[in-house]
Amino acid sequence: MMGHTHALSGALAWLAAVPLLSRTDLMHQYAIPHLDTKQLAAGTVVCAGAALLPDIDHHNGRIANTLGPISQHFCKWVGKATGGHRHGTHSILFAVAMGWGVDWLATHQRYAWWAVLFIIVGFGLRGIGLDFEGKEPQSALTDCALAAIAVWWMHDLDMSFVGWAIGVGCVAHIIGDCLTPQGCPVLWPVPWRFEVPVVPRTDGKVEHMVIVPLLILGTVILAVRSALGETATQWLNKG
Repeated sequence: MMGHTHALSGALAWLAAVPLLSRTDLMHQYAIPHLDTKQLAAGTVVCAGAALLPDIDHHNGRIANTLGPISQHFCKWVGKATGGHRHGTHSILFAVAMGWGVDWLATHQRYAWWAVLFIIVGFGLRGIGLDFEGKEPQSALTDCALAAIAVWWMHDLDMSFVGWAIGVGCVAHIIGDCLTPQGCPVLWPVPWRFEVPVVPRTDGKVEHMVIVPLLILGTVILAVRSALGETATQWLNKG
């Protein structure tokens, strides 16, 4: 699937997952704390960006073209190291590793965490449509400016949930690609590929006319529900 589709799936997945991840009866010691509106919004953008991370193995994808030759060569190297596009980075192992790794950075390496957050937020903002098609310099500058503002806005938030946001975003990407004929090696390094080909072609009519509208609708509904729920909770607590 295309980058914007993956980003939207990440946003939707996070809004859908938060009520489950916050339940101590299900998650026990791994449950995330109650998220206020700002934290929920931050997690949504981070998860949208993380939903692009598995394509770090694609030498000509949205991630690869973000920083020109630098990111292109890096993604090409990752692709070779993991077996090519839709191999190692499109697996549960990768999702867990990324979630754990970013959580560790957020806990122990503050400035490295801010740099990673800047990159992931930039992916998320650009992925959900904040760019100018065919005008790469303007897109890059706008994306960097918005990502910097977003990171500054997030810098004093409790982001203890970020590992889950990264992992959920990666899993959303993997599920999306499993809906195409090529599928994904979900249990990599086991080579078996899982596919449910309901989307016959990437960037085709089904993706544009069915998948994307459904993702947008679902994201809007869950965002409104979450915002109204938080507002109602604050109002009741004041009462």
